[in-house]
Amino acid sequence: MKKTVIFSLLVLFSTQALASINIVATTSSMGMLSRTIGGDAVKVTELAPPDRDVHTLQVRPSMMQALRQAQLVVSIGAELEQGWLPPAIESSSNPQILPNSMGYFEAAAQAPLIDAQANANRSQGDVHPLGNPHVQLDPVKMADIGLALAERLSKLDAANAAKYRQNAQQFKAAVEAKLPQWQKLSAGSTGVILYHKDANYLLTRFNVPLLAYVEPLAGIPPTASHILSLVQQFKGKKGVILHTVYQGNAGIAQLAQQLGWNHVSLPLEPVSNGNQQAYFAVIDQWLNAVANNK
Repeated sequence: MKKTVIFSLLVLFSTQALASINIVATTSSMGMLSRTIGGDAVKVTELAPPDRDVHTLQVRPSMMQALRQAQLVVSIGAELEQGWLPPAIESSSNPQILPNSMGYFEAAAQAPLIDAQANANRSQGDVHPLGNPHVQLDPVKMADIGLALAERLSKLDAANAAKYRQNAQQFKAAVEAKLPQWQKLSAGSTGVILYHKDANYLLTRFNVPLLAYVEPLAGIPPTASHILSLVQQFKGKKGVILHTVYQGNAGIAQLAQQLGWNHVSLPLEPVSNGNQQAYFAVIDQWLNAVANNK
């Protein structure tokens, strides 16, 4: 009898392990969303460390190894990972996760994007013709993307569809519960200078004025003349300069000093293998930086 029970448990556990969907997420925000929606029915591997610029990653053997075993890729999309994800997928020789397949999911394709430029070219800097891809700093969009991800997971794993949909609704409800607190932090802001166009969705969502960019063009380091023009434009006014942890250009400190403003270094992504609360903490940090510098 005991052997029968043990054998049944082993079969049950092995079946559950086989039922787990192997997800590869390009960033820690996509990893967080995958874990939040997938729960214990998914296994998630993240490719990009949270303190790295996703625009500039290089393909590594570990990426190809993870992609080779993936059943679903969850990317930000809108060509953000264009420089390294397509060649990594191609080198993985895994037809399940090719773009436009059921095993390839782009967050940016699930929500309206801002700054779409159909006729964009490289003379305008590091532009994204499909629109600004940095949707992860808009928690409302992330909740909507979570609903779409639940539907994709349901198609791949119909047995757990109800669980995926319930998890997505719970994430959406958690975001909605936090909105009043976040809106209070952002109310009355005098405005923000961003280094790059990476927090635009957050500023738009919470009605924070976007004053300018430290970069003269997206992806182009600031020149002395551009810094001078910003000083002339904003001297005597109030605001704050916000940038990510990997944007350490000397022009930021120079501009802050001449304006008499604070500049705050912030994470663009939650910690590796983080959960919903880790993601909310990132939104908290950005909006606290706004609130503390009105």
